[in-house]
Amino acid sequence: MRRGRLFAAGDLRIDEVPIPVPAGGETLVRMTDMGLCGSDLHWFAEGGIGDAVLTDPLVPGHELAGIAVDGPHAGRRVALDPAIPCDTCELCQENHRNLCPQVRFSGHSSTEGGLVEYKAWPSHLVHPLPESMTGTDGAMLEPLGVALHAWDLAHTRLGEDVAVVGCGPIGLMLVQLAVRLGGGGRVVAVEPLAHRREAALRYGADLALAPDDLAPAAPLLTHGGAHTVFEVAGTDAAIADSLALARPGARVLLAGIPDDDSSSFSAGLARRKGITFVMVRRMKEMYPRTIRLVETGLVDVRGLVSDRLPLEQAHEAFVRGVERRGLKVVVGLD
Repeated sequence: MRRGRLFAAGDLRIDEVPIPVPAGGETLVRMTDMGLCGSDLHWFAEGGIGDAVLTDPLVPGHELAGIAVDGPHAGRRVALDPAIPCDTCELCQENHRNLCPQVRFSGHSSTEGGLVEYKAWPSHLVHPLPESMTGTDGAMLEPLGVALHAWDLAHTRLGEDVAVVGCGPIGLMLVQLAVRLGGGGRVVAVEPLAHRREAALRYGADLALAPDDLAPAAPLLTHGGAHTVFEVAGTDAAIADSLALARPGARVLLAGIPDDDSSSFSAGLARRKGITFVMVRRMKEMYPRTIRLVETGLVDVRGLVSDRLPLEQAHEAFVRGVERRGLKVVVGLD
């Protein structure tokens, strides 16, 4: 089978290796779709993410879907939960599998990711998809799970105002959740790229603004600010915009990943407003819920995919993702 490995920043190579043999309790999946996450783009552009640095060739990818070759869902289209927690530590037992210190994660460290034609994966983390869903839809369930986990952490009440700063795919999913689940509160999106602001409006945002023009948001929001602000860009400028949009007592959720593993903000402004900061770390048990959201049409994931390139064009797929030419870039492995 073919696989793609990242040797250094910008150095992605495709080679041939044997098809993996699944161990006990594993399912062999013929991969069809792998979405490029922002973290994958950090690996490609910078050779690392946060405090993790590329030291050995890495098979990237954790937004995964394919067709089960064997196992309990043989012949079915499936999505793969990319996180393998230990299930025995205190955090796992307390339902914080996303915080498990022993977690193995697809496309990170020594765990091979999804840029392969076949992948063996624990059967209990392989989720069958409804007939109405495509493999590309299945690959989008992981970023939707991150957005849904962030929404859960926000504890936003019906009718409260929401701002989303950064309208990449996860930000646009949060816009959709805020519109569908927010119960009538105003939704403001902030994004420097015009085509992503247009997408935010298409998904129901009341207002979509460039970062250098936040003034129109104030009269729209209760007491001039949002009750909940999702920061999904990973920059200090985005955190500053989030604080500017937040009303006193708001919650600001930091879901973006900074390039240099550090973030800073105005402590005085945050203190005067009594802001609660919440860090978003991956997701919990989200696949059954995200499947229902997509199957029932409450969240559109298919419309977020702007590019689907074959494995032999994986390098170009990563370049398009880094340059943010569209919305979501997917590598087709079938």
